[in-house]
This record gives sequence, structure tokens and C-alpha cells, in this order.
Amino acid sequence: MIRLIALYGTLAGLIVAIPMVWMMMILTPQTTPDGGAVYGYLTMIVALTAVFLGIKQYRDKVQGGVIKFVPALLVGLGISAVASVIYVVAWELSLALSGFDFAASYAKSMVEAARAAGASQAELQKAIADAESFARMYKNPLYRLPITFIEMFPVGVLVSLISAALLRNSRLLPARARS
Repeated sequence: MIRLIALYGTLAGLIVAIPMVWMMMILTPQTTPDGGAVYGYLTMIVALTAVFLGIKQYRDKVQGGVIKFVPALLVGLGISAVASVIYVVAWELSLALSGFDFAASYAKSMVEAARAAGASQAELQKAIADAESFARMYKNPLYRLPITFIEMFPVGVLVSLISAALLRNSRLLPARARS
């Protein structure tokens, strides 16, 4: 089971990491990626199809075509955790190699959003203070790494729950008999 989790988790992690690193490498340090969050979460969903495939593989090859919800969920969570760790490593690599200052860019967007919403001077000052606080905290890896991990892992939890619920039904995509 560990080998299967590592294999499918690595596959999912690479599917999400390679486009992210590539995209970050082609950006200049002054460029802010448009639609980065949407693109990122869509890539995560595509990558996390490996959760479904991994649970199905475990059900069909190891469990003889039948699996209960909890073991299926645990396999899915394991795959999601491995993929999320690879995502964190790829994000750190992207930041280090690209020169992109995510904290500054995000802080700037926080202030611009407050201005666009017509914030009063007091509200604008609070938004500026919050943005500066975020930028300071984001420089700390003990803050940044878990935050990055929880960008992807909850999506993996959701995909794991759905996949486990679906694949506990042995009639859904049943294992093929070998000829």
C-alpha cells in the first residue's frame, strides 16, 4: 500500500508541480500572474485524479475488487499528502528560482482590493497594516510551508472522500477479469 501511495502521490505531485515551476520560470520578477489561483486549482483537480486511480488500483489489485470506505479514504489521503508535499517543494523551488516576490505581490493586491472597494481612510490603513503583517509572516518558512500545504491538501481530502464513496461500490468500474 505504501508503494502505491508513493507512486500515485508522486504522479499527482508532478502533474501539479511541473506546470507551476514552468509558469513561474517564464515570469519576470515584476510580472503578476493573472488567474494564477484558478489555473493552480484546476491543475490540482486534474492532478488529484490520481487519487481516484490509486484507490481503484488498490481495490482491484490488492483487495480483490472490494474495498470499504475507510481503507479507500486512507489510501486517498496518503496520495493527497504525498502530492501536497511535492507541491510545497515545487512552490519553494519556484520562489527561489524565479525571483517572484509572492508576499509583496499579494500584499499589494490586498491594498488595491480595499481601494477598489471604496475603503475609507481608516479601512485603507488597516488593509495596509494587514498586508504588511502578511508579508512579514510569509517570509517565515514555519508559516509559509504549512500555508502552502493547505492550499492543496483540502482539495485532496475532498477528492479522497468522493473517490472512496464511489469506489466502495465494487460494481463501479469493476476489475477486469484476466484472460
